[in-house]
Amino acid sequence: MNTAIQESRSDDMGAWSAIKDALRGDMHRDFTQERIGRAITLLAIPMVLEMAMESLFAVVDMFWVAHLGADAVATVGLTEAVLTLLFSVAIGMSVATTAMVARRIGEKNPEGAGDVAAQSVLLGLTVAAVCGFAGAWFAPDVLRLMGATNSIIVTGTGYTRMIYGGSAGVLLLFLINGVFRGAGDAALAMRVLWIANLINIVLNPLLIFGIGPFPKLGVLGSGVGTTIGRSSGVLIQLWFLTRGKSRVRVRVNQFRIRLEVMVQLLRLSGGGVFQYLVGMASWIGLVRMVAVFGSVAVAGYTVAMRIFIFAILPSWGMANAAATLVGQNLGAKRPDRAEQSVWRAGFYNMIFLGLVAAVFVSLARPLVSIFTSDPEVVPLAAGALRTISYGYIFYAWGMVISQAFNGAGDTYTPTLINIFASWILEIPLAWFLAFRLHMESRGVFLSVAISASMFALVALLAFRRGTWKGKTV
Repeated sequence: MNTAIQESRSDDMGAWSAIKDALRGDMHRDFTQERIGRAITLLAIPMVLEMAMESLFAVVDMFWVAHLGADAVATVGLTEAVLTLLFSVAIGMSVATTAMVARRIGEKNPEGAGDVAAQSVLLGLTVAAVCGFAGAWFAPDVLRLMGATNSIIVTGTGYTRMIYGGSAGVLLLFLINGVFRGAGDAALAMRVLWIANLINIVLNPLLIFGIGPFPKLGVLGSGVGTTIGRSSGVLIQLWFLTRGKSRVRVRVNQFRIRLEVMVQLLRLSGGGVFQYLVGMASWIGLVRMVAVFGSVAVAGYTVAMRIFIFAILPSWGMANAAATLVGQNLGAKRPDRAEQSVWRAGFYNMIFLGLVAAVFVSLARPLVSIFTSDPEVVPLAAGALRTISYGYIFYAWGMVISQAFNGAGDTYTPTLINIFASWILEIPLAWFLAFRLHMESRGVFLSVAISASMFALVALLAFRRGTWKGKTV
């Protein structure tokens, strides 16, 4: 018995040691040699916390904005429905960045990783300039296109302009954290978002309600606080990159166009961006359908999706860990180890999201009530959260497998599967359930669970073929 107790204590100490090591980070650790389970733990813990911090931006905004009424909530929902297009660009580009950096690190080529990081920053600034100007200029038209009423347009145009005008913060935050993740510096990415969120958390209520010396800006204050928080995070990232605080160091002379690297980055980014555009465009279509049923339906959908994203984004941390391990192990010529890492990460993710689903199904109404007390919005949002949660186990595998493809540099296979699941299945199914079977917004929610589950099943079959092991980046 004493031996068993000692072993148990040893395991506990080992687990606690792994958590401390993950949060602290280690620039010299080789993830191609580390035990797979420990490597996943060391990468996934900070990546989970990083994704939780990213989702916290949305949750904090919604928590305070919900005090301003349904129009303000709908403004945030409609604005971010279109902002997901920018997020899809940012995530797609970061996928390419992570894959290329991970491969260079696996090849023991930190100079090449620095070249990729510099080109990624230059590309991000260019895209942000175009998107930021267009989004800010056409803000009222964007809201109108999404089905906003005149009162929503009057209330929310300033917020929409501020959020789109801060496109550089969104893009660079994702891209540079993609560099850190690919290099295995997940703890740095996590710290950046901790600081950015702390700034956002402090500024949001001050600017929304005009506390103390701050002006009372209403929903616009949420946009200002979020933009300042993200931009501050980007400045910290650039300091890490240029001061040798990460595995990837970028020197000033690397911030110039390097054609070969830029072409490769653009090629991979094209598949990655379109992959996420497919899914995000589908989501915009779903929001547009829900808008037909009024601002209460949009508010309910927005609250439910915020809670859903809060749970699902941390799970992306596990998927991102798999992507890093795939890229680095392929760079180190260890494809079998790359595959083992994916199966292990998928299993862990399934357990995690299965537990989350159980909580959401049983406690949907109390969770929704944290964000709104509107007697019309609460039951609709709770129903949406329960329905979407039924597909969580499938989401777990779908996220890990799609990121495994991306980490290998195969951005086109998950894109094709996304086209099938989102455009061929989800949108027509949502329309049929909502309007033909008269399920209204409930039909839209059900289509999300069904299509995401189908995506996971097809992705698993494609992954087992193993063609991703031969990709070069």
